[in-house]
Amino acid sequence: MGKIIALANQKGGVGKTTTTINLAASLAVLEKKVLVVDADPQANASSGLGIDIRQVEISIYECLINGDDASKAILPTEVDGLEIIPSHIDLVGAEIEMLNMTDRERILKELLQPLKEKYDYILIDCSPSLGLITVNALTAADSVIIPVQCEYFALEGIGKLLNTIKIIKSKLNPALEIEGFLLTMYDSRLRLANQIYEEVKRPFQNLVFDTVIQRNVKVSEASSYGKPVLLYDAESKGSLNHMQLAKELISKNS
Repeated sequence: MGKIIALANQKGGVGKTTTTINLAASLAVLEKKVLVVDADPQANASSGLGIDIRQVEISIYECLINGDDASKAILPTEVDGLEIIPSHIDLVGAEIEMLNMTDRERILKELLQPLKEKYDYILIDCSPSLGLITVNALTAADSVIIPVQCEYFALEGIGKLLNTIKIIKSKLNPALEIEGFLLTMYDSRLRLANQIYEEVKRPFQNLVFDTVIQRNVKVSEASSYGKPVLLYDAESKGSLNHMQLAKELISKNS
C-alpha cells in the first residue's frame, strides 16, 4: 500500500514544487513507483516534468469537479516509474465550485484512495495557500513534508500551517503526521542559514530532515527545460541533495 505525502507551506517560493519534482524523480530512480499529483493552479510541477498543459485533456480539475476517474488523468513522464496527474489554470476557480459539494474536504481522498495500491509514493504538490484544495490534499495525505526556506521570515508562516494541520487532524484526518521539515535554498556560507537551521531544529528536533537542499542554479535551469535535475545534470549538488532526501525518506518509512 502506497503512502500519500502532501508538500505544503502557505508561504510561496520556498521550494515546494522543486522539491516535489526532484524528490519524485529520485524515488523513481531508486525503483519506487511514484505518482505526482499537481494540486496547484500554476501547474509548475506539470510543466517541470515535461507536460504541455495546453494539450492536457483530463487534469486534476476535471477529477475534482466533474468526478472524472483519476486513473484516466495519469500521464507518463521521462523518468521510468514516475507518473503525474497534471494541473490546469481552471483549478483557480475550483474552490468556489466545490463549496456546495457534499463532503467537499474529502473529494481528493476519494479520488486517490483506489490508486494507493499501484504506487509506493503519491506526492501532492499544494498551492501556496491554505484554501479548500490544500485542505483536500492534507485530508487525503498520510503525512506532510514542510519545505522551509533558509531565510529570516521563514519561521513566520510555520505557526499558521501547524495550526491548520492541527485543525485537520482534529476534524478531518486524525492519522495525518508531519513527515518532516525540509530546509531548502540553504547557503552554508551565510551565518543566517545556519541560524535558521538551528532555530527550526530546536523546537522540532527529530522532525527535521538531516538532508538540506542547497541553493543550486542547475535545479532552476532543469525546471525551465521541463526536466528533473537528475536528467539535466546528475552530478550537480541539487541532484545529489534530492537523491539523499529520497534515501532518507525511504529509510524513515521502511
